[in-house]
Amino acid sequence: MTQASRRQFITHTLAGATALALPTALLHAQSRPVLKAGDQKGGLRALLEAAGGLEGLAYDIQWSEFPAAAPLAEALNAGAVDSGPIGDAPLIFALAAGTRVKAIGANRSDSYGTAVLVRPDSPLKTAADLKGKSIATNRGSIGHYVSLKAITTAGLKPEDVNFRFLAPADAKLALTQGSVDAWATWEPYTALAETSHHARVLVSGRGLLPGLSYLAATDAAIAAKRPVLQDFLQRVVKAQAWSYRNVDAFSATLARIIGIPPEAAKLQFERRQQNWVPIDGQVIADQQRTADFYHQVGLIKQPLDVRPTFDAGFATSA
Repeated sequence: MTQASRRQFITHTLAGATALALPTALLHAQSRPVLKAGDQKGGLRALLEAAGGLEGLAYDIQWSEFPAAAPLAEALNAGAVDSGPIGDAPLIFALAAGTRVKAIGANRSDSYGTAVLVRPDSPLKTAADLKGKSIATNRGSIGHYVSLKAITTAGLKPEDVNFRFLAPADAKLALTQGSVDAWATWEPYTALAETSHHARVLVSGRGLLPGLSYLAATDAAIAAKRPVLQDFLQRVVKAQAWSYRNVDAFSATLARIIGIPPEAAKLQFERRQQNWVPIDGQVIADQQRTADFYHQVGLIKQPLDVRPTFDAGFATSA
């Protein structure tokens, strides 16, 4: 063997030995799937962390938090996240915009905290009083939806109010400073505004909304990461069941994780009473009515058939 051949043999042998010496855990970590999980304030991460639902994962989670559903939907559309929690109304906006996403899990909750808020000293008493007034909310959000439902139920038209489309933090500031008359929002913002005495509920979503929200996932993620998404969804369902058996402990953890006072965290959690349900005919019918309403008031240009936007093949048993 020539000297050059000997050097080549030694180099190859050392390279092989180095590969064999790599820690097994490192090699395993390099092969683990990654779920890019979107979240909203007070959402899934807080729930899973509090319930110990992130233990023993066979995959890694890359979390991204969003202040509202609209930017989360944009991230889903861009493929920046694989999955995330989204309300029925913003999901319809996302689908109408061509986002390739499906609802893989559904839950119902008490709609009280999805509400139109006014300042405590506001003279407004009913939804009819909103005529000619300004309402701050996110365009296409569940807050936008509840405000439209409130005013149309009161006999007003969408053009009878002045919508100002603002993110939650800006909308709250606009309300407290008096530059808008009302703010249409959702939990935990509603509970936080109430417990801090910055606002009161003018109209709640009870009787106006079906109380549906979803865990949505992109078509690409469903195709490539279905077992991961199934495991993640079931962990969320189990964590939700745990949270209602441990209200005080979860509320305290939720307050710490999302940075709001404990009384606000407990209020919004207790009254939501979330319950994961199968994607069945009732869920689809309720979602279709929401889509039809958005078309009726001109917020989506074409009628939308919601049936293809569900994937009922994911189990939600706790």
